[in-house]
Amino acid sequence: MFPASFDYVRPSSIAEAVRFLNEHPDDAKVLAGGQSLIPMLKLRLASFQYLVDIGRLTELQRVEEHDGALQIGSLVRHATIETSELIEQGCPLLAETAAEIGDVQVRNRGTIGGSLSHGDPAADLTAAALAAEAQMIVTGPGGERTIAAQDFFTDLMTTALGPNEILTLIRVPKFGLRTGSAYVKMHQQASGFAITGVASVVRLDPLGRVESVRAGVTGVGSIPYRARKVEEALQGKMPDAHAIEEASRHAADGVDPLSDIHASAEYRREMAVLFTSRSLEKALARAGKK
Repeated sequence: MFPASFDYVRPSSIAEAVRFLNEHPDDAKVLAGGQSLIPMLKLRLASFQYLVDIGRLTELQRVEEHDGALQIGSLVRHATIETSELIEQGCPLLAETAAEIGDVQVRNRGTIGGSLSHGDPAADLTAAALAAEAQMIVTGPGGERTIAAQDFFTDLMTTALGPNEILTLIRVPKFGLRTGSAYVKMHQQASGFAITGVASVVRLDPLGRVESVRAGVTGVGSIPYRARKVEEALQGKMPDAHAIEEASRHAADGVDPLSDIHASAEYRREMAVLFTSRSLEKALARAGKK
């Protein structure tokens, strides 16, 4: 199927793109890697008068380190995140998660900013962004503003981005000593999307207790979320098998799980518990080696 007709706009700078979006807030859509948007257009699930292609803006394609944090341009592709030595050293969770996205073709075209901005409830990087406590740097007519990952995903396929704003940079604190992370998921066989995916980051104190823990969950609810009850249950504990099991039982607390052709709500709830446990076990094992 072919998409409805549209006008193609290719700005030469972020400022030009923002200016165009501000002039057409209800009629324009940003195009990055196109791995989510193009299928929606072809299926006529969405249509816009203007497509604003920012894919060639080189200033959004960099991975850098600054003041103890990774700064990842929104147009950095999944394949780059998967293989970047800087990301592997500073936030291996992102590299591990990117490797689980779709297939090689998708990873070579899709971008981190496009994935996060799309806000799909089953996307992989959303869970990693939550667990890594990423900050989204957003550019609009009034300049830049920063949105914490936990405030970025607001509803089904909806984010805190305004219609005249562009996600331009993702800032992620580098992991410190005694810190381990992991992303594990149950994926849909055809698409690779997560039926349940859990990203976790754990830091141990010198005595081996859990000093801090974060768990991001995708694929279960209408938006990705932090499993706060899991974090609270494990905080300060010696992370033995019993503590992990008890904490993981809270993986879907307060969440209304999705139900569709891939999995029932009850099945997703059970898988959230199982995959949270697996993610925590893996992250803790890695933390103990650092």
